[in-house]
Amino acid sequence: MIKSLMTGATLALGMATAAFADGHETTKVGFVYVGPVGDGGWTYEHNVGRLAVEEHFGGAVETVFVESVPEGPDAERVMTQMALDGADLIFTTSFGYMDPTINVAAKFPDVKFEHATGYKQADNVSVYSARFYEGRAVQGHIAGHMTESNIVGYIASFPIPEVIRGINSAYLHAKEVNPDVEFKIVWAYTWFDPAKEAEAATVLIEQGADVVLQHTDSTAPQAAAQAAGNVVTFGQASDMAEFGPFPRVSSIIDNWSPYYIARTQAVMDGTWESTSTWDGIAPGMVGIGEITDAVPADVKASAEAMVEAMRAGDYHPFTGPINKQDGSAWLAEGEVASDYGDDGLAGMNFYVEGIVGDVPQ
Repeated sequence: MIKSLMTGATLALGMATAAFADGHETTKVGFVYVGPVGDGGWTYEHNVGRLAVEEHFGGAVETVFVESVPEGPDAERVMTQMALDGADLIFTTSFGYMDPTINVAAKFPDVKFEHATGYKQADNVSVYSARFYEGRAVQGHIAGHMTESNIVGYIASFPIPEVIRGINSAYLHAKEVNPDVEFKIVWAYTWFDPAKEAEAATVLIEQGADVVLQHTDSTAPQAAAQAAGNVVTFGQASDMAEFGPFPRVSSIIDNWSPYYIARTQAVMDGTWESTSTWDGIAPGMVGIGEITDAVPADVKASAEAMVEAMRAGDYHPFTGPINKQDGSAWLAEGEVASDYGDDGLAGMNFYVEGIVGDVPQ
């Protein structure tokens, strides 16, 4: 019956190993995934977090998940069914689930919801995200050093603040070490589509890019770079170490497990409250995969120093002076971008000075 209500989605049920005698003593936690679990990338890492919840709580928690849920009406159907099936807590793991999450949460006030990368809260809806732009700064630093063509390709998913922040952060740090660098950006309008991602990578390589960054989830760009030869790439969300030491020379790794365990514990304790969480390298929500020996030793050392500076709270990737794309001032010398408010990072919808092209509207 459940599956019949979830057109377009792949249903899977993951249950803790213990038997649930009465069905009321366990805490039921649902996860809604935008892509297939697969073997790497965004959804894979969320599922790693789900498995960590199961391992941590054992028979006290039952988890369920649905993968490949489109960001539209199907998402509301999936969330509604999870709530009707007794979920106490539901994690919805893609930006496009924001309004569906709010809509379903209003109908189930006793169910707690956690939406990844959004900004709309309610009494029973928390939001959480990671400061991926910190990892993009490291990637940009390496990319700026390693490009010989001075053309860096960027496969973007959707024109939302999270993605725009990543582009700006990578560009600023590439430009800092290589004033001649140019970014070419392809908008794929997908989070996970290996064929589209491979096509985007190929287009960028044909346009001269010898470094390709991605904000999409599959390893298709890595494979395209490997086939092309001397093209540098970075792992996205997962380490993607199978493509190391080259073309993948480092990676951004998402680590959701501690957060999922803590929020599940809060529901079990009755202490859950609606919160907004945005953590980065310092708390460990963002990890940096090994910088391989394909990166020159001095570049590797400076990149690792940047990571440690962010870990220590001594460096913020958006520190002025920084202008907007039209040349108007955004951040003055030494000024650090605010998270929220006018021109804050949370709502970033503009390119910084030097990036060519328009943010799609």
